[in-house]
Amino acid sequence: MREPSPTTSGPLAGTVVVELAGIGPGPFATMLLADLGADVIRVDRIVPGGPQFQQGYRKDVVNRGKRSIAVDLKNPDGRGLVLDLIERADVLVEGYRPGVAERLGLGPEDCAARNPRLVYSRMTGWGQEGPLSQVAGHDIGYLALTGALWGIGRADEAPVAPLNLVADYAGGSLFLVMGTLAALIEARASGVGQVVDAAMVDGVSVLTMMITALSEMGLWDPTRRGANAFDSAAPYYDVYECADGKWVAVGPLEPHFFAEMVRITGFREGDDDRFVQPPPAEWPAHKHEWAALWRTRTRDEWASLLGGTDACVQPVLDWQERARHPHLVARGTYVELDGIAQPAPAPRLSRTPLSVSGPPSYPGEHTREIAKELGLTDDQIGALVTAGVVSAG
Repeated sequence: MREPSPTTSGPLAGTVVVELAGIGPGPFATMLLADLGADVIRVDRIVPGGPQFQQGYRKDVVNRGKRSIAVDLKNPDGRGLVLDLIERADVLVEGYRPGVAERLGLGPEDCAARNPRLVYSRMTGWGQEGPLSQVAGHDIGYLALTGALWGIGRADEAPVAPLNLVADYAGGSLFLVMGTLAALIEARASGVGQVVDAAMVDGVSVLTMMITALSEMGLWDPTRRGANAFDSAAPYYDVYECADGKWVAVGPLEPHFFAEMVRITGFREGDDDRFVQPPPAEWPAHKHEWAALWRTRTRDEWASLLGGTDACVQPVLDWQERARHPHLVARGTYVELDGIAQPAPAPRLSRTPLSVSGPPSYPGEHTREIAKELGLTDDQIGALVTAGVVSAG
């Protein structure tokens, strides 16, 4: 495999990850591994049209920092080529329905026979077994089954899907990465790999742990949506419309932060109890008063007044505004690569900083390069291209 370049300084430099191309949380997980310095080789399907047709792939920033080899996995020679890759890899990531990789001859046992130390990481919605394991699904369905979707929304309104951030990326990708890194550490100590079964329903269930705890402690009503401290019921934890039709996020949950917000805004001037958070019975009345207060200024006026204080009030920025916020600019939270503004790698490490090693690849862009690293000659690669086993950019 390729030696780490001088610019590859992440903690996973020298680690080789093979990704069997999919959609959703699998590619995001391998992007995170690439940001951490891993050499991620994405095994793509053969896509017709050639490099010029495929330039749209350059904008798929979820695949940044990866190399691509395009292979026909149903062809025995193609499968053999991928197994050659796996033999030299540290991690394999796949997101097929349970049993598909096995039918392709690329299941855990097939791969372990070639590479006993391989960490075989599997990403699914429902998991590798169970009544729904073979059923199609998406983020919203996994949230629904775990109760997380039911709990997101306002009282007397329908639950609200939080984009695809909670099941796909938080419950899926991040748990896959955590399991992969843990298994990788263990494999380097024992010399033996293992299977990581990351299911979004499992991950999301873990993410709801605090609500579970609060419910058991009698501090959260699990039977009512929009009735608790930070699910939109409390006047001091909600989103309010401003004079210009834009919004502020208000969240001073702690009493001392609430007092700071009240002091700066002048809410209920002269009221002896104004610095004390109201009990739940008074929440509706206070929300009505707070809503009227927030409408007296524009969003940016409120941001100027409160954004740099402990009042826990911040402007709700849109997709275009976010990268221009002074705090995110100062931290370099967003970067521009090949003309595309995108989030910078995170988290930040002091000695082995993360970086983006390159733009997203189009399928097969690095086929020749990777095949040569496996020891194939130009003639052998040309023969595979002619036979339709691989495509090369």
